[in-house]
Amino acid sequence: MAAARWVRAWWRLTACLFQVAGGLLICSLVFPFLDPAQRLEQIGRWSRRMLRALGIVLHASGAPPADGVLVVSNHVSWLDILVINAVCPVRFVSKADVRAWPVLGWLVASAGTLFIERERKRDALRVVQLMADALRRGERVAVFPEGTTSSGHGLLPFHANLLQAAITSGMPVQAVVLRYADAHAPISRAAAYINQQTLAHSLWTVLNTSKLQARLHALPPQDPQPLDRRTLGRQLQERIAAALDRHLA
Repeated sequence: MAAARWVRAWWRLTACLFQVAGGLLICSLVFPFLDPAQRLEQIGRWSRRMLRALGIVLHASGAPPADGVLVVSNHVSWLDILVINAVCPVRFVSKADVRAWPVLGWLVASAGTLFIERERKRDALRVVQLMADALRRGERVAVFPEGTTSSGHGLLPFHANLLQAAITSGMPVQAVVLRYADAHAPISRAAAYINQQTLAHSLWTVLNTSKLQARLHALPPQDPQPLDRRTLGRQLQERIAAALDRHLA
């Protein structure tokens, strides 16, 4: 049994490396000839292939976010980016140090990610303006207001600064709820990227997990006006928390 699991994990790892290589080729050779919408389409296809390579089954429900929507999600894992992009490709806002990750950092940057230096409070103003401009152009932008990952059993406090982009642009906000389950639990411990875990260790844990499922549920969009960002953040947190409780029940 252990040997079969080991072979399966290495087979999945090989498939993942193949997809990473394919992603590098797409970004370097294909992206220069595509417009933003076509790039997002390629990102969506690649994300679905990568989830299959990881052995993850994706379940999506609810109406996927339309163009020009700020997507707000709970944050469990690095897998969240693949799951959201597989359903509705977006431009993510990510902490600046992700750009320095070997290989993956370049892939993330090529996907149009907006990087923020969280240590510099004024950098949030710059990123909010970039987000607002992107939303006005009809692009989908996604943020994780918790700012870091959680175990998946609940939510960390929401930071509302980046939600100002929806208020400034007048574009709608849509919450999506992410949950991971596996053969042993409705909330998979294997998917959670927490407790100072390295990316390599998290990846190997995922590859060794049986019947890992990713579930994305999109809640109805809402008009952010005339709310201020803190009230908007509190409402979104309450809606996502309630949806998590319903799905667990």
